[in-house]
Amino acid sequence: MRYHFTKHAKEKFARMRQSGFSVTQKKVKDTIAAPLKSEPRDDGTVIATSLLDEPHVLRVVYRVDRDIIVIITFYPGRRKAYAV
Repeated sequence: MRYHFTKHAKEKFARMRQSGFSVTQKKVKDTIAAPLKSEPRDDGTVIATSLLDEPHVLRVVYRVDRDIIVIITFYPGRRKAYAV
């Protein structure tokens, strides 16, 4: 499968750095490949969750379009809020 980052997702890397979170494309792809938690939604998207650091998780919203994984957005969350 190939990965495609939307314009919004590409812009999130800089916003995450400004907020003090270092997230790479590899981390986003690894989250999709081996999530701690995966939540399919009715709209066809999936939210994959992995650890970012001890108190935080990384949440990645994506969809699969044929053989392409389209990364829509990603964001940090407090680990305790997502029961991971």
